[in-house]
Order: sequence, then C-alpha cells, then structure tokens
Amino acid sequence: MELKGKVIHLLPLQSGTSQAGKEWKKQEFVIETHEQYPKKICMHLFGDRVDQYPVSEGEEVSVNFDIESREYNGRWYTNINVWKLDKANDNAPSASAPPPAPEFEPMSDTDDLPF
Repeated sequence: MELKGKVIHLLPLQSGTSQAGKEWKKQEFVIETHEQYPKKICMHLFGDRVDQYPVSEGEEVSVNFDIESREYNGRWYTNINVWKLDKANDNAPSASAPPPAPEFEPMSDTDDLPF
C-alpha cells in the first residue's frame, strides 16, 4: 500500500538485542495525510531501513508499507511496517497545484473571423 503525508511527530529511536543475540532498532513516526479529513497514522521503520530512510519532522513523504496484526495473550496488535520511503521533491510542483494558466497573444487590429 502507498500513502502520502507530512511527518508530524518523530518518536524516540528504540534499539536492543534479540534473544538470538542480534542487534535491532526501530524508528516510529506519525504521518498526517492530506485528505479532506486528515488522518494521523503511526508507522515504523525496522532494522537497516532506519539508516536507509532517515526521516525528520516536517518532511513531506510518500511511504509504501504493509499492515500486519498478531495476537498476544488474547489481544491483537497491529503494526504498519514501512518498507520504502520517498521524500517529496521541493522543486517539483505538487499534484494538487493547479496547472499554470495558458498564455494568450493580444488581439490584432484585423479580425479574420467571418462573423
């Protein structure tokens, strides 16, 4: 799935060591969408993707993600796992910006129209 929005909150980086002895890290952040009724969605980058896709508050981003739920002690928990993050290019016009107005030449004194 893909979603575009603005990073409005960056949570503290989490890290640790798994029971197998491997180091891990996780970066959670909140995006606000640009819909008529904006939604706030908490997502996370895990492992090498934390370094591959550094993210900061205030950035416009496009994220590709998977949604996964798991059960623990009779309760269900849902994660939104980001696997690709692209930052918006500040020089490119946004998709919601109207196209530029067409330029017209001034009318000439002679009119070739038949009516």
